[in-house]
Amino acid sequence: MMTKVKEWTDKHIQGDPVIWMVVVCLSVISILVVYSATGSLAYKHQGGNTEYYLFRHTIMVVLGLVVMWIAHKIDFRYYSKIARYALIASVPLLFYAWKFGTTVNDASRWIVLPFIGLQFQPSDLAKMALVAALAGMLSKRQQKIDDIKETLVPMLTWCGIICGLIAMTNFSTAIMLFLTAMLILFIGRVPVKYLGMLAAVGLLVGVVAIKFGERGPTLMNRVETFLSGEELPHQMQQANIAMANGGLLGLGPGKSIQRNFLPEAFSDFVYAIIIEEYGTIGGLFVLFLYIVLLYRGMRVVANSDRAFGGLLSAGLTFAIVIQALVNIGVVVGLGPVTGQTLPLISMGGTSMLFTGLSLGIVLSVSRGEQEDFSPVSGELRNTAKAV
Repeated sequence: MMTKVKEWTDKHIQGDPVIWMVVVCLSVISILVVYSATGSLAYKHQGGNTEYYLFRHTIMVVLGLVVMWIAHKIDFRYYSKIARYALIASVPLLFYAWKFGTTVNDASRWIVLPFIGLQFQPSDLAKMALVAALAGMLSKRQQKIDDIKETLVPMLTWCGIICGLIAMTNFSTAIMLFLTAMLILFIGRVPVKYLGMLAAVGLLVGVVAIKFGERGPTLMNRVETFLSGEELPHQMQQANIAMANGGLLGLGPGKSIQRNFLPEAFSDFVYAIIIEEYGTIGGLFVLFLYIVLLYRGMRVVANSDRAFGGLLSAGLTFAIVIQALVNIGVVVGLGPVTGQTLPLISMGGTSMLFTGLSLGIVLSVSRGEQEDFSPVSGELRNTAKAV
């Protein structure tokens, strides 16, 4: 029986096994914590059905894992072909969301998908598209990396357009995507002086977004409040109480008190509920899992013989982990409130699917590198460049 299970696993579950393990652990934690954090909410708004959000969230978690599995079975080189089309499609979608999208918490970041009614953030698609497009452009132009017109200008233009449109409604996401782009360009051997030019473009785009975007006043207010330290926002006050309740070992699964008082306890501030129920040890364990994910994603870069695969894996992994670190940093008081969710744990809709897709692509890259290595001869095979 065990032999058959192992044979099936070896055939169908490929790629980096540590990444698979981390994702499964975070998914289980997500289901447990979201169930606890939404119990009272479901009781009030769903006629006493405390399992309503549990079933809904579990379905999205499973769908995210299915998307990840499907994506990891596809040759990662295929994604370089569709990245440019996804990038072009992202521009009108981001503009539409900014001007005509559904408004939630004073920000119009969402488009409601017809027929199924799910809310979709075009920024999720745009992030993946920009990362894949930059990886493709850099891998194709390694021999012309100093060519400003052919190499630098297209990358700067796309970074400015995509990050600028996202910043109009979601400044923190735009900043994280911009940092991810900087990392990809750095790993892709772009000279430092050109990275300085990209930083200048980012600064210009940021000023424009603050002036004309929806979130400019909110951004400035949150930064000023954080720097002054005079009065904690209500969310932070409740988050601090939750973490103080948790102590070292926590109150125990499902025993959170602050879930009844903490806004967005199931999304933006779910990490506070983790600490309250599982203690500082539980919070550190979750942080450790994200660090492991970052390490394994970057390890793919070190082992990759293909420029596109390495850059793609680095960009997608970094984008997920930096969002997690920003969320954790906000909850523990190291930064102003941003509204960023905790990837793979916070309750979400289509964001779970895009996260699964990103990790599936990373696993596809790691699977491709494993297949290129022959365990019999110990030699690399099929090492032609991906793009």
